[in-house]
Amino acid sequence: MAEVEEAAWADGVKILTVPSSVTAEPFYSKLGFRAVRDSFHGDERTIIMERSLR
Repeated sequence: MAEVEEAAWADGVKILTVPSSVTAEPFYSKLGFRAVRDSFHGDERTIIMERSLR
């Protein structure tokens, strides 16, 4: 994840956004991401999470 963040920062990205499964939400939360909204594809729920870079 550190490499992804470094590459994003180098490209001028200020906020990193990831689509998370329900089971991966705790993983991303521990990395500092916060849930901002739900997205549904049929019955499948995806949690959109964001984290500010630096």
